[in-house]
Amino acid sequence: MSKQVIILFGQPGAGKGTQAELLAEKTHCLHIESSKIIEATMNEGDPNKTIEVDGQVFKMQDEQQKWKTGLLNSFPFVAYLIKEKIKETASQGKGIIFSGSPRSLYEAGQEIPLLIELYGLENIKFFLLELSAETTIFRNSHRKICELMRHSILFNKETENLKSCPLDGSGLVKRKGLDDPETIKKRLEVFKENTLPVAEFCEKQGIKIMKINAEQTVSQVFEDICKNL
Repeated sequence: MSKQVIILFGQPGAGKGTQAELLAEKTHCLHIESSKIIEATMNEGDPNKTIEVDGQVFKMQDEQQKWKTGLLNSFPFVAYLIKEKIKETASQGKGIIFSGSPRSLYEAGQEIPLLIELYGLENIKFFLLELSAETTIFRNSHRKICELMRHSILFNKETENLKSCPLDGSGLVKRKGLDDPETIKKRLEVFKENTLPVAEFCEKQGIKIMKINAEQTVSQVFEDICKNL
């Protein structure tokens, strides 16, 4: 099952990252989490650095400011990062699980043809995880991640007072600014306007869109996804 592509798609808080980790364990595919790739680039990048992609020059400082305020990073910039990771993974003969990519029609236009070329249309699975805006805001505003591996810790009665990650023992922190309610509302607007159309684009490429109720428990969502693999 490793030489396949699984795309987990949905608005912030849909549980894409959590499901991707579970699926990576089951399928032995590599989990490529675009948000982590972008986050690492934004946190580690020199603000004075510029990056050239397809003849366009992008300032790291501008990209960092967009990221911190909940806006999407420049599409060519992100697509470049993801495409390089796709090529590297395919060359190793591994399958891929995406959580949060493609994020725009531009990225889809860059990444989907490459995935079809390297893996074959029949080996690409697209899952749309659906949930309400209210659930999105609640989940994200209460979410914590661990400092070491950036695991996302689900908020419930059992984890409400948790201080350290049960997987690696590092401290739990909130993503300052990024998961504030107002920023989340902005991210939802950006998702509807720029990201949701990606599903229609993929459908036009011949990729079947499978809808999953993400309001369910993690185990129920995982079961629904596995039924369609």
